[in-house]
Amino acid sequence: MTFRNGLASLLRPEDSVLVLIDHQPYQLANLNSHDPHMVVNNTTALAKTAKAFGVPTILTSVIAERGGLIFPQITDVFPGQEVIDRTFINTWQDQKVVDAVKATGRKQLIIAGLWTEICVAMPTIQALGEGWDVTVITDASGGTSVEAHEVGIQRMIAAGANMMTWLALASEWQRDWARTEHAAELTNVLIQHVGGSGIAYLWEQQLLNTPVPRAAR
Repeated sequence: MTFRNGLASLLRPEDSVLVLIDHQPYQLANLNSHDPHMVVNNTTALAKTAKAFGVPTILTSVIAERGGLIFPQITDVFPGQEVIDRTFINTWQDQKVVDAVKATGRKQLIIAGLWTEICVAMPTIQALGEGWDVTVITDASGGTSVEAHEVGIQRMIAAGANMMTWLALASEWQRDWARTEHAAELTNVLIQHVGGSGIAYLWEQQLLNTPVPRAAR
């Protein structure tokens, strides 16, 4: 096994490309490994984070006329962008998707999708075999059962994939709060999608902006 360690192994926005796979109603209807609301929230946050950092994002569905369109929360992040609709279950066998990824010139391939054990595992394993550096965002993915999700993850780890959650990815892309070029956009994503931490940040801003009572001066 090749261990993933050292500073160079961390993900960088300028080297990353994101592929979101099959976040569609049919798949969501049999999502049993996670709270469906959480997966929609996390995938939307992942999409917004990629946009904030200028990371190219490829959207793809499978037979959308039967399985449904990708969630609008995701497509609204990329208005007017083509969604690549496939017949292949394995996204990495669809040449149009592969060509779109290669056209970015990036080698850090980040994948999230439904379902983990099928539509995420197959392209991840194939891309790893072709020399790609693949990271799977586990909390923007999900399986037909907890077992299916976890076994899919174990299978991909055994093949050499890296596993992360969307917030860990966002932190790795940001890396240093002194890098201010994307900090405001990332903060907005955190406010919208990180629940308690986002609310706490708003509360902090409220307290900072609250005038000191005259009696306390």
